[in-house]
Amino acid sequence: MSGRNSDGTGVLERVMLILEAFDRAPGAQTLTELCTATGLRKATMHRLLTGLVNSGLLARTADNRYALGIRLWEIAQNAGRQLRDAARPFLQDMFSLVGETTHLAVRESDEVLYIERIYGTRRVPRASRVGGRLPMHATAVGKAILAFEEEWVREAYLDREHMEQATARTIIDPKALRRELDEARTRGYATTREEVRVGSCSIAVPVFQSSQVVAAVGVVVNPEQADTMERFVPALQGTSRRIAKVTAHFPWETLYQSGQPSLHR
Repeated sequence: MSGRNSDGTGVLERVMLILEAFDRAPGAQTLTELCTATGLRKATMHRLLTGLVNSGLLARTADNRYALGIRLWEIAQNAGRQLRDAARPFLQDMFSLVGETTHLAVRESDEVLYIERIYGTRRVPRASRVGGRLPMHATAVGKAILAFEEEWVREAYLDREHMEQATARTIIDPKALRRELDEARTRGYATTREEVRVGSCSIAVPVFQSSQVVAAVGVVVNPEQADTMERFVPALQGTSRRIAKVTAHFPWETLYQSGQPSLHR
């Protein structure tokens, strides 16, 4: 048995289609909804769902819907745990100094993936969560990473046909974004002002390993504090250096799905 469908997709690829359907539409879904979301036939879907439920990766509800299972959550907690555990003390220390939400993110393809976050008590809209992704051009951590990436990476991102405009203030013009990235590279940090969520502003600096940007650490504030958020730069840079030192032997490449990710959509 080849394990491949008539359309050429393998079992693992089909399983990933199912799991990604839950990422796009959180909550329990019916078999029909999952078929529509993935393009898989009902017979194939039923067989795969049965296996996923039996393994605990999915759960079947009383009304015959399917939801992510506790076993999947347990496995997911191990992803990036080494990096989170290493960075958390320094993020907590920075939080104790600045009193605002702090986070660490890495690039995954054309988005930023949030590895760890320490939440502040101020009422600032939450744009993402640990394990969540956001567009690079709309976040300070994304801009900080993109500004210090290799030139071909920046140009590939800027050359895309479409950039999501999350709010009216999101910069989606390639020329304007290129200027902002150049400025961020010159001054050593990047900022956003309500570009990913109204009511949320941020500032971030890159984290380097062997002169290569591998992550970014940032602080989130409300708009009333946006004009003074540059005061957090020394604390951010100090935290960046500490995280870089403690993760010197961390296999950063394991955070990517397969080698150098594509930036085109």
